[in-house]
Amino acid sequence: MAGTAQSELWHAEKVATQVKVLRAPNGIHYASWGETRISEVDLERLVGAVPAALSDALNQRAYYFVPLAIADTGEIMVAPAYTVELGDRAVCHRNANFGATQAVFLSTRMVEDRFGLAFEFFINIAHNFVEAAGVPESFSSLVWSQAEAQVRGETSQDAWESRRRAEENRNGQKIIDERARNSYFESTFSDALAVYMLSLAVDFDYHDLREREYPLLGAQALAERLRHVAGLFPANEGYEFQIHYRRKG
Repeated sequence: MAGTAQSELWHAEKVATQVKVLRAPNGIHYASWGETRISEVDLERLVGAVPAALSDALNQRAYYFVPLAIADTGEIMVAPAYTVELGDRAVCHRNANFGATQAVFLSTRMVEDRFGLAFEFFINIAHNFVEAAGVPESFSSLVWSQAEAQVRGETSQDAWESRRRAEENRNGQKIIDERARNSYFESTFSDALAVYMLSLAVDFDYHDLREREYPLLGAQALAERLRHVAGLFPANEGYEFQIHYRRKG
């Protein structure tokens, strides 16, 4: 049984040599391989939500949508179809380098809906952008002003923890940990950029992102961040950024 499962796996590099990488109108490079269960139209719509202003920083990246990227192998392996056994061994994504190209293999069958896949794709896009281009100073100023105003909650565990480390109280004095603060800026910007792109691609309830380990950032504070990001990276033609508040009662 184990031998059969292993024979179903492909080396990521082999997949990369046999699949055609497309360049979307916004400049993002992507490809689809195997039984992903994503239609071509849906995939084009998903990739197309990435603002074109991000593409220069992602020029050396390619995003491969595959059924499963396997986690428990030294080499980077992917599966052409889903099985329960392989699903238990898979991870949301794996990274690989092929010459100058930095490839991200995204598991489409690890998530149950379009929302989950979209967020996984966009958080990878966001982290890759930050790695290449850093965080805009204007955004850093905004989130730090919110932190100093003690806004409640954050957008991810990383943002929550790095914010707590960035501001330490020692003997009644506030001490700023610059390394933690920079990590905070990177986490919050990646989160905001991913949520912004998610809002362009799908309709969703912000509270769907809530986790138990930390309090979620308030809607007003998040809206400030998202509007700032939208100003920096306008939506592509055919996409629209909107925030709707739920009325109480």
